[in-house]
Amino acid sequence: MTISKLLVANRGEIAARVLRTAKARGLATAVLRHTSEQKGPAHLIADEIVTIDGPTPVAAYLDIPQIVEAAKKIGADAVHPGYGFLSENAGFVAALEKAGVTFVGPTSEVIDLMRDKVRARAFVEERGFPVAPSAIEDDDPASFVERARALGYGIFRL
Repeated sequence: MTISKLLVANRGEIAARVLRTAKARGLATAVLRHTSEQKGPAHLIADEIVTIDGPTPVAAYLDIPQIVEAAKKIGADAVHPGYGFLSENAGFVAALEKAGVTFVGPTSEVIDLMRDKVRARAFVEERGFPVAPSAIEDDDPASFVERARALGYGIFRL
């Protein structure tokens, strides 16, 4: 897929870095700005600013329907979440996918898988990838302690 316009759904230094990289690659860029915020470095870099609203900036920057609508309104074909909650939110990715907007990052299925570290570990192990030795806690704490000790990790009891 070719991306021509990128919306950065973040602010501050993270957004500025993503925007500079996108512009260096010839992409049109846009960034979010809450109604209560002053213009920052990212707003000076982006080609376009999309105003979002909510009771607080934090609430607005986590308002998935509003961000998806902003991307559609300006014709962005991709959204970069920056770092933070949206970058790990499978629901956000699924909403973008449903709207036909590319998420710059893993698919919603991969994000969902990675929420459960035990399940993610089993997933890669089943596919033959090497994993670090571990002892996964189960219903038998005594067994867990012995398995962990067998790996050489320092275990203590309170």
